[in-house]
Amino acid sequence: MDEFTIASIQGYISQLGVIYQYLIIAYVLLSWLPSARESFIGEMLGKLVDPYLSPFRRLIPPIAGMIDISPIVALIALRFVVMGINTIVGWLLGVFV
Repeated sequence: MDEFTIASIQGYISQLGVIYQYLIIAYVLLSWLPSARESFIGEMLGKLVDPYLSPFRRLIPPIAGMIDISPIVALIALRFVVMGINTIVGWLLGVFV
C-alpha cells in the first residue's frame, strides 16, 4: 500500500468520528426540547448514541442533579479513540509499504 491509500483510510476513519460527534451533539441538543427524544429522529439517535454514552453516564454523576457533563467527556474520549485507531492503522499498514 502506498502512503496515499493509508492517508485515505485514516481520513475515512476521521470522518466517521466527526459524524458520530455530530450525532452525539444532536442528541444532547434534543434533550433541551420537550418530548423531542420521543420523536422518530430522537429515538433513532438514542439507539445510535445511548450505547456509547451509557458507560460515561454511569461513571460521571450529574452536577447538582441536573447538569450532565458525561457527553462532553464522551466527545473528548471519542476524539482520542479516533486518533488511536488512526495511529494503529497507520502503523499496521505502514509495515506493508
